[in-house]
Amino acid sequence: MRIRSPGRGDALLVVDVQKDFLSGGALAVPEGDAVIPPLNEAIRVFSQAGFPIFATRDWHPPDHCSFVQQGGLWPPHCVAGTSGAAFPKSLRLPAATVVISKADDPASEAYSGFAGTDLADLLSDRRVERVFVGGLATDYCVLQTVLDARAVDLDVIVLDDAVRAVDVESGDGARAIGRMRAAGAIFASARTALAEG
Repeated sequence: MRIRSPGRGDALLVVDVQKDFLSGGALAVPEGDAVIPPLNEAIRVFSQAGFPIFATRDWHPPDHCSFVQQGGLWPPHCVAGTSGAAFPKSLRLPAATVVISKADDPASEAYSGFAGTDLADLLSDRRVERVFVGGLATDYCVLQTVLDARAVDLDVIVLDDAVRAVDVESGDGARAIGRMRAAGAIFASARTALAEG
């Protein structure tokens, strides 16, 4: 299937590419660093064309419900204001990037970039109809963000070389991809999705 290259009405959505999810981080996603080169290419294309770029980030309070100390699944990670919550310098986000902080309510998981944020309104204000999505992790924040994007009738292109899964249970990533496809998301490599013409 041929994918129309980025144009007016499109936005790039970079999901949770934060230090704690990369190698050496508190909750490192296997091969998480591999998402950065294709995302940087997408960032370059969108930035040069003047198309909007959004970057979500976990911005947890220290007592967030997802942390094991509170009965959650995960070690403490991406605590607001800490170095682990920062975007890595290798991710070349331009100054105009719109940063969406999420999961800042201690009682709410908020895996999706749309959960408890104004992302849907900001996309609507910019007349965005299609989002290109990459980031971490396939089976959690990418999955929920894509499902919510489809729920508000956005077309979604997932950059399949710019996502990686946690795979807490073997096959979680593949199952997440199946769910996103079933919801209408299209998968393509960054090179294919960003191609001219």
